[in-house]
Amino acid sequence: MAERILRLAWWLALLPCFLVAAASPSGSTGPKMRFSATTAEEALAWQKAARTKLAELLNLKDLLEASGADSTGRVCLPLNEKVLATKEEKKYWRYDIEINSTKSRRVKIVLTVPRPHEGKAPAVVCIHGHGGHRNIVYEDNSPYRGFARLLAENGYVTISTDIGQHEVYEEGRTLMGERLWDVMRCVDYLLTRKEVDRERIGCGGLSLGGEMAMWLGAMDTRIKATVSSGFLTTVENMRQGHCPCWDFPGLTENFDFSEIYSLVAPRYLQCQNGKLEQAPGGFPVSIAEKAIAEIKKCYEVFGKSDRCELVVHPGGHIFDVPAAMKLFDEVLKGPKTPPSAG
Repeated sequence: MAERILRLAWWLALLPCFLVAAASPSGSTGPKMRFSATTAEEALAWQKAARTKLAELLNLKDLLEASGADSTGRVCLPLNEKVLATKEEKKYWRYDIEINSTKSRRVKIVLTVPRPHEGKAPAVVCIHGHGGHRNIVYEDNSPYRGFARLLAENGYVTISTDIGQHEVYEEGRTLMGERLWDVMRCVDYLLTRKEVDRERIGCGGLSLGGEMAMWLGAMDTRIKATVSSGFLTTVENMRQGHCPCWDFPGLTENFDFSEIYSLVAPRYLQCQNGKLEQAPGGFPVSIAEKAIAEIKKCYEVFGKSDRCELVVHPGGHIFDVPAAMKLFDEVLKGPKTPPSAG
């Protein structure tokens, strides 16, 4: 019963989106930038070209250039951190903070730091979905099953911000670009914290959060492990009963989602889909299995097919906490070594 109520709330949150769904384009001749590399060198060249193209389509090129983004870390635009509140929990400190996303726009974040704390800790960007907010990923009675709180209680630094808006804040930007930039700025902020091991940063999210985890892992090579829950699908399925906020000019003529996920390779990727997911409006396992097969082609070229997995759980549109914790513990805490950037 509880899961049905949560599912109903999720659908209600999407109702405004469906008012414009009929305007979404249909039909495709296939993406222009489909992955076809046969060597690691070709794959890396394709990834570089794909990220450059996506940065242009997302209208993020100027921000990426201004921030000095590269594979070794970002020289940040000023964050101008302001701590709004501090709370001591049993196993971690919680901070409510405000930072600059761009020079003219500020965002609020939640940060947790383990206590007691010695040395540097792994960190995870925790991302909510439609109808959610930065606090909900810490709540047990939600589709997220409190995964951020469990990470916080088990020695991880966690960070969360709000990405559920359906309006573009700055002129000349795109909705998906602004959402992505805000979570990339969360990574920027993590790198300023003395408690964080910059080589052991991951991300995870459900639904729209799973989509944004895909984008963050794809576009930001500082992310070493990505958990994308309740999103692995195809463009064709997203055009059937889904909020069209995922789309932006130039995306579908150049890419399907398997190409975006392929930008995570050879870093660790876990996708999660529930057996109770149905189409239209959901993320069925049958579609996810076809998509993961396409993604694995890129991992196979790198010789790292073991770093890409689809976890199928018995539930519906929920975050599989045990599976995610297993991956994060193995990759970000050890014994696995975080991979080099793709």
